[in-house]
Amino acid sequence: MNRRVNVIGVGMTKFAKPGSSADYHEMAREAGTIALKDAGIDYSEVQQAYAGYVYGDSTCGQRAVYELGLSGIPVINVNNNCSTGSTALYLARQAIEGGLAECVIALGFEKMERGALGSKFNDRENPMGKHVQVMLDSQGFTSAPPAAQMFGGAGREYRWEHSIKRETFGQIAVKARDHASRNPYALFNQPMSLEEIMASEEVFDPLTRFQCCPPTCGAGAAILCSDEFAKKHGIDNPVYIAAQAMTTDFASSFEEQSMIKMVGYDMTKSAAAQVYEQAGVGPEDVQVVELHDCFTANELITYEGLGLCPEGGAEQFIWDGDNTYGGKYVTNPSGGLLSKGHPLGATGLAQCTELVWQLRGMADKRQVENANIALQHNLGLGGACVVTMYRRD
Repeated sequence: MNRRVNVIGVGMTKFAKPGSSADYHEMAREAGTIALKDAGIDYSEVQQAYAGYVYGDSTCGQRAVYELGLSGIPVINVNNNCSTGSTALYLARQAIEGGLAECVIALGFEKMERGALGSKFNDRENPMGKHVQVMLDSQGFTSAPPAAQMFGGAGREYRWEHSIKRETFGQIAVKARDHASRNPYALFNQPMSLEEIMASEEVFDPLTRFQCCPPTCGAGAAILCSDEFAKKHGIDNPVYIAAQAMTTDFASSFEEQSMIKMVGYDMTKSAAAQVYEQAGVGPEDVQVVELHDCFTANELITYEGLGLCPEGGAEQFIWDGDNTYGGKYVTNPSGGLLSKGHPLGATGLAQCTELVWQLRGMADKRQVENANIALQHNLGLGGACVVTMYRRD
């Protein structure tokens, strides 16, 4: 029988612009130390470590984990593009759930370069291979960064199919900035108006500059343990992982010539359905969501993939304010990738940190009232999608 997995410690650094952060191992030490202190345990009690990052050498995980101690434990290096942090969390959860360990750490970090989501992406082999290039070429797309072409193309497809306004995408960025203004860990803390969002430089229709997440540096960490370990350490009523699923691309991602599906809609929908089935609750029972808003277009289509609103209903969902405080769900109270920032390896663990704080009632000005069920969505092209549900009873 699978064991319950508790999240007893979380921590993250304040996210920073490229060129203004500490080195990756220093950021990892900070996040890991905070998480251990939050859990109230010593590093010597950690039995395994899963270290996630995208840009780095093959054993950067050891370099980072060694900052916390040299105890000879297994250190597994994880790279799954933008879903790397949640993939580390997924593996750590499996170790506890399967009885392979009593206490593990998932650690994610990234030291990015300026323009990393544009030029550096172009310099690397396209992670989705020939399928994507054929589709981009067939639709006559431009020399904009490939990620912007993919997610912008998905937004364009949705806009044409459902006849929605370009400003609907911009309103998501307005919401992100407003939420981030309450988050001291976010990269961008200044609110912006819809007029300012829409007036920023066009990257790829319907996306403008402030509808795209920035390259970011930072780290996040989570300590997971069994019920027995938590009881031994006097930890009562911890946040726990009620359900979790990972999916990768389906044939439909490429064969149906849909940009929406190519950027992960079917992965998201399948992972979410598995999580709801495992947990025995539906999206209507969730109060707070951290989802993968690398571009505003992806946040919009993810509302529907997660079942937060019906297919074709995202525009009304946004303008009715059902994605923010006072509405049906508070999505990305942290500010999300758009405003908090997106250090690839750290993003999933920063999402986890925010949701644990929310369920503990520790989110200060961002606190979602009466939150006891939270949903996390972390997506990486290539592809992988991890959806996680947290609870505190």
